[in-house]
Amino acid sequence: MKINKYVEDLKKKSATELNEELVAAKKELFNLRFQNATNQLDNTSRIKEVRRNIARIQTVISELSKASK
Repeated sequence: MKINKYVEDLKKKSATELNEELVAAKKELFNLRFQNATNQLDNTSRIKEVRRNIARIQTVISELSKASK
């Protein structure tokens, strides 16, 4: 249920907002990987969540680009 709400929220956003969110998610993933490499990360499952969120954002972006053609 939580994931469906997240995807619905993504679909309501514009392309520029989605791109900003994508950049923020990629930065967060970089920071999580860095923390994991230095053994500072407690919740390693967060990496998997962020990777999937990035994929969700990219999917919505591609859907928008296909719909606009």
